[in-house]
Amino acid sequence: MSAAAMKDPVYFGAVAEFDSAGAIYAAAEKITDAGYRRVDSHSPFPIHGIEKALKQGPSHLGWFVCLGGLIGIGLAQLMMWWMNAVDYEFWVSGKPPYAWESTIPITFELMVLCAAFVAVFGMFGINRLPRLHHPIFAHSTIDRLTDDRFFLSVESADPLFDQAKTLELLREIGGENVELIAE
Repeated sequence: MSAAAMKDPVYFGAVAEFDSAGAIYAAAEKITDAGYRRVDSHSPFPIHGIEKALKQGPSHLGWFVCLGGLIGIGLAQLMMWWMNAVDYEFWVSGKPPYAWESTIPITFELMVLCAAFVAVFGMFGINRLPRLHHPIFAHSTIDRLTDDRFFLSVESADPLFDQAKTLELLREIGGENVELIAE
């Protein structure tokens, strides 16, 4: 047997199954109160308030979208100033070549376009998408996730993660089918 085959497997973390939204909410509160931070819930529908139970902070996507909108405004104004006042100076109806009032519709459109692109691609980046396979798919009963089951995962990257202690804690807080998931 080779040395690579004899190495211990690298684990993604531990996953536990719960039978209701209330059970996973209570479990999320208990596990984060125990000090775990790299915890996530997987459910067939959104659970109100689960992000607070998991102690997840607010999303930063709004700031990226705002920055994208401001970049769109700046680009639109720069583009129209260059086109109308520098590159091809053209007087219309006695107005100066660059009148900011006439640039409002195009500025608005470019602001929305840039903000929308930043929103979509920022969401992909923050959520680390596209990801065609996730280690949690190796759990023995994960196929019930889209039907009637709820799952709580604790990543091995969490500073408090210890295989035996984490598995025991997940069982204590009501988890069923508690398993270690290989990377």
